[in-house]
Amino acid sequence: MRFSELARVQEYLRKAFDNNRFAVPIPLKSGAPVEVYLGDEHIGVLHRDEDEGEISYSLVITILSEDLPSVTDVS
Repeated sequence: MRFSELARVQEYLRKAFDNNRFAVPIPLKSGAPVEVYLGDEHIGVLHRDEDEGEISYSLVITILSEDLPSVTDVS
């Protein structure tokens, strides 16, 4: 993905979630996955899809079970 696309997706995420801590940096290596961060924490991977001229982006967020609150912490 180009820098302009990453910047637009980053701005979308910041506005949609009202949170300026979203960051979508340019990958260090060509062809590497585009990682999305919330502050210092990696939260997911961004994918680009083009079908019949329509471009869309999907953000896959992985949540590890060890990061979830315990059952007793949930209201």
